[in-house]
Amino acid sequence: MSRDAIVKALRPFTSCDVSDALLKLNHPHGGFLSNLTMWSPKRQEGSTKVVGPAYTVKYVRKNHGTDPTLKGHYIDSIPAGSVVFISSPPKIVNAVYGGLMSNRAKYSSAVGTIVDGRVRDLQEHRDLDYPVFARDVGTASPQELLRVSEINVPVRLQSEDQEATIFPGDYLIGDLNGVVCLPKGLAERAIALMASQVEADEKIAKDVQNGRTFQEASKQHRAKVKEVEDL
Repeated sequence: MSRDAIVKALRPFTSCDVSDALLKLNHPHGGFLSNLTMWSPKRQEGSTKVVGPAYTVKYVRKNHGTDPTLKGHYIDSIPAGSVVFISSPPKIVNAVYGGLMSNRAKYSSAVGTIVDGRVRDLQEHRDLDYPVFARDVGTASPQELLRVSEINVPVRLQSEDQEATIFPGDYLIGDLNGVVCLPKGLAERAIALMASQVEADEKIAKDVQNGRTFQEASKQHRAKVKEVEDL
């Protein structure tokens, strides 16, 4: 499948649906990236969803002299349809993403930005109706402490809860439930599992609403999903 076909196939599904499929493929944590939540266009409210390939941006501390220095500005080379994923070093109070960046990202037809760190200018992102996910908010810009080192390189999630790496071109799915990273090498296999598992869950929900036990309904409908997987 082409990149566009994969994005189109993923759009009807939630981040939880993608995680369920990845768990069946034995991918750690179902691809979930912890502590990244929606801040814009609303705070954990509404039907906003971002789906697209990752365009990664790596910030480093200014005193890391061995890291390369990026020429130009990362915000000017975002491919249309991408999800911008910004990696900040841990234990940084300064924000690494602001309103001017969303103005340019939206102009470039990015579908959203996910910040493994802090963002600022929150109202500006919201006025743009541009999706932003992040760990937290702040007021200070990054210039005093940080610089962009590289773009489109693997970046590690800055988390004490898990180990995860986001590779350029991996598919990022963000909604009210959180953010999931679907490795590009698993995308087609995961998509093949999703429709049948969602259909099964819908049937289970309908059955239990009509008084059937969860155990009975789950045994019947999820068994059919297993049959599909075995084909």
